[in-house]
Amino acid sequence: MNKFEQLGLEDNLLQAITDLGFETPSEVQEKAIPILLEQDKDLVALAQTGTGKTAAFGFPMIQKINVDSRTTQGLILSPTRELCLQITNDLKTYGKYYKGLNVTAIYGGASITDQAKQVKRGSQIIVATPGRMKDMISRRLVDISKIEYAVLDEADEMLNMGFHEDITDILSHTPEDKNTWLFSATMPREVASIAKKFMHSPLEITVGTKNQGSDSVSHEYYLVNTRDRYLALKRLADANPDIFSVIFCRTKRDTQKVAEKLIEDGYNAGALHGDLSQNQRDLVMKSFRNKQIQMLVATDVAARGIDVDDITHVINYQLPDEMETYTHRSGRTGRAGKTGVSMVIVSKSELRKIKSIERIIKKQFEKKEIPDGMQICEVQLMSLANKIHDTEINHEIDKYLDNINELFETATKEELIKKFFSVEFTRFFNYYQKSKDLNTEAQQSSERDGGGNDNSTRYFINVGRKDGYDWMSLKDFLRDTLELGKDDVFKVDVKDSFSFFNTETTLKEKVLAFFTDFKQNGRFVNVEVSEDKGRSRNRGKGRGGRRDDRRSGGRRDDKRSGKRRSDSRNGSGDRSERRGFDYSSRSRRSNSDSGSSNSGSSRPRRSRR
Repeated sequence: MNKFEQLGLEDNLLQAITDLGFETPSEVQEKAIPILLEQDKDLVALAQTGTGKTAAFGFPMIQKINVDSRTTQGLILSPTRELCLQITNDLKTYGKYYKGLNVTAIYGGASITDQAKQVKRGSQIIVATPGRMKDMISRRLVDISKIEYAVLDEADEMLNMGFHEDITDILSHTPEDKNTWLFSATMPREVASIAKKFMHSPLEITVGTKNQGSDSVSHEYYLVNTRDRYLALKRLADANPDIFSVIFCRTKRDTQKVAEKLIEDGYNAGALHGDLSQNQRDLVMKSFRNKQIQMLVATDVAARGIDVDDITHVINYQLPDEMETYTHRSGRTGRAGKTGVSMVIVSKSELRKIKSIERIIKKQFEKKEIPDGMQICEVQLMSLANKIHDTEINHEIDKYLDNINELFETATKEELIKKFFSVEFTRFFNYYQKSKDLNTEAQQSSERDGGGNDNSTRYFINVGRKDGYDWMSLKDFLRDTLELGKDDVFKVDVKDSFSFFNTETTLKEKVLAFFTDFKQNGRFVNVEVSEDKGRSRNRGKGRGGRRDDRRSGGRRDDKRSGKRRSDSRNGSGDRSERRGFDYSSRSRRSNSDSGSSNSGSSRPRRSRR
């Protein structure tokens, strides 16, 4: 007997479940469905991404609404367009045996007029993103004053994306006596506060432990220098020939850049981020689901709609700013009873984040080494050998065999095998034979001190306490302005009219180039490499501190700001060199894995599988 029958579901739903091939409910479905069917209560369900949450609230909602009425009775809010469309399609599939059931998706990037027409024709269930839903309510294109069920799906992600105000406004247009079902992977304070505000004595179910990662996912990290991050990514891909992965970057710009570089290097890659049109995003997702794209580079926001069960790897090219977001990322793999791997590429200054994530997901990371070139050559060779061994013979080739046999008439079996496999092996061997070791040693340090002091650069900046900064606000300013991670800026030491800070030396050119002729509120903000090695930050407010402040108001400060402004106008000296820094040439240089611009090695182009 199908185990879904024991949950109290109707025959129409059970028939759809049978068509889908579902036999055993997931843990969240087993816990949530009976409660939602039998009780008119609010519910908070905490479960990881990929555990079947859509069915957990979708089955009960479809069964409980009145399909003979054209009134909107159910509202589901989700963070992104992709997830909105995914939920809509799932609900239509679940409810295909309910005649008259209409489910409408409301999201940005599509015609608001068409969506309003669908709602007007009678939609019992609306699935919406908060921004577009709020817009339609303000235009009076939708009426949710009679809904009986409201679902906040991926609640933590919606709040992380800044939708708190929109959600509050939307729910204010719904009746007090509705049932609210909140589904979330994590339970940060923001989610707890919205549950307290909009829910009445909610029941709570938890699958696993709060915020804990899935047991089907293993976690690995690879420690490399920041400048080698992309080379490390390529090696991890080459070491896993059958990879089907999502690669996470922090920004839309980095997402696009990494995807473009992968495509240039012959990988089947694509980008998914908010700057793409809806049509472009649909095409990318279609290619990914069909496995025409093996490596999907995505932002956290765009990836919320990825609902693919057989992703083998999640690669954190950059760690997220919010550590809880890692739980969502790793939940993209290890779904539907399969196992998966979550890989993290980190630099020394980010190493402390691994410990923070371990505390959140309650699982240990395994430190692994980036494979060397010869290991990759062996993996690729054996992968090809296994594919050939398992290939079924196509007898249409028989008519060409006489010519082929004639060509290899004098070749022995061993020679023939060597020739055949050398075609593929040589591509990787030529590229990797002079490749360098990308692994670096761990160097633990405190959060305020940052990591990797031997590889860090200290800078002078001409803003300080008089400009309204303390060490924390200056760190935030630098991080946001330069688009760096939380821990990429460290040893921040704020004086009255100037300050010091550190980054890894690999970021030096980026920092200096960015602050060339940079103005804030009409004033030049000057940054240059400092001879101070971080000693002044320990002097406190005693004699040393006063001496530093005198220097800021005297010759040193005047010399710095005056000379740099003069240089920026005249294009002379050190400033002109910084202005000439070429990001594109830097990117091209980074494509050489050998570590030498004269090596002559070029990246073997991936065969299109």
